[in-house]
Amino acid sequence: MPSEVEAAADFSLIRYAQVWEDADVLLEGLDIRSGDTCLAIASAGDNALAMLARNPHRVVAIDLNPAQLVCLELRIAAYQRLEHGEMLELIGSRPSKRRPELYARCRDRLSAQALRFWDRRPRAIWSGIGCVGKFERYFEIFRRAIVPLIHSRQTVDRLLAGGALAQRRRFYREQWDTLRWRLLFQIFFSRFTMGKLGRDPAFFNYVQGNVSARILERSRHALCELNPAENPYLQWILKGRHTTALPFALRPENFDSIRNNLHRLEWRLCSLEEYLDGVASQTIDRFNLSDIFEYMSPENYHRALQKIVRTATPGGRIVYWNMLAPRSRPDSMANALHPLDELAQRLHLHDKAFFYSAIVVEEILGGR
Repeated sequence: MPSEVEAAADFSLIRYAQVWEDADVLLEGLDIRSGDTCLAIASAGDNALAMLARNPHRVVAIDLNPAQLVCLELRIAAYQRLEHGEMLELIGSRPSKRRPELYARCRDRLSAQALRFWDRRPRAIWSGIGCVGKFERYFEIFRRAIVPLIHSRQTVDRLLAGGALAQRRRFYREQWDTLRWRLLFQIFFSRFTMGKLGRDPAFFNYVQGNVSARILERSRHALCELNPAENPYLQWILKGRHTTALPFALRPENFDSIRNNLHRLEWRLCSLEEYLDGVASQTIDRFNLSDIFEYMSPENYHRALQKIVRTATPGGRIVYWNMLAPRSRPDSMANALHPLDELAQRLHLHDKAFFYSAIVVEEILGGR
């Protein structure tokens, strides 16, 4: 069964050259156990790779977009062929003048399709493979064209230096939260601008209310309540690279555990619905579902949940995000899914990928 969004959006390009969901809260929410079978939305691959650090039996990464899967393939090749610091250079987390050389060392680990894709894009390799998605280019416009109209480079650096909570709140109130910041932010992160430059307009089909106002409030949380010096997502948005923090899959302490478990990862070009239709009952323990449900109508979302419940093991977990369209287990499925609201709310408060309005954690019950 194809996915609803498959017919509405363009999947011919790299939409996300990085995964913009915090793997730290994802892994805590999933609570992966050794021996688990896991399903993940691939995107650029970072969080599917992060899941390997928990020693599951198997991780299957799926995506509708073949361009996203070649992003995952090149990351896998980088773990296999490069050392940790070299991988950071290839991705763009660290400055480098030798990315084509690093890519050349990874080529023999790529499929023919991935090889054709990346060989035809030398500029993408030169820029860093984490820079070249539509969403990353959207942030680049914000960083280069909008932020300098609001704050100096020194003010941005001061923000990213972090500090104690009271200092961060005072800095935001007295120096960062200007009228120009609020005005330009709400224009740039409006539904119209995001649809044109960042996400496909079809991704807003089920969104209601003021998009930019919600994201502005979440950004205040990230800039005040969370420490910017520990936030790799904020650092990339404002600097175009990682400075003092890295996402889970790119941290040096996780490199070897991910590399040693790469044989447990496989990937498929298909929708969630198509994959689940071919899976036996009660065989998947953990589901990392990104924010795919907000691209579906409530009816199609409920049908997808029913497929998940059929294929999930009792006691398994589902984790997914809401950005702008609210999605959570309907009352009609109360006998099959139990929302772990207290855990989800705590994780949301610590979510460094701050633009999401909620994270949902649900447990599979024994009854069907």
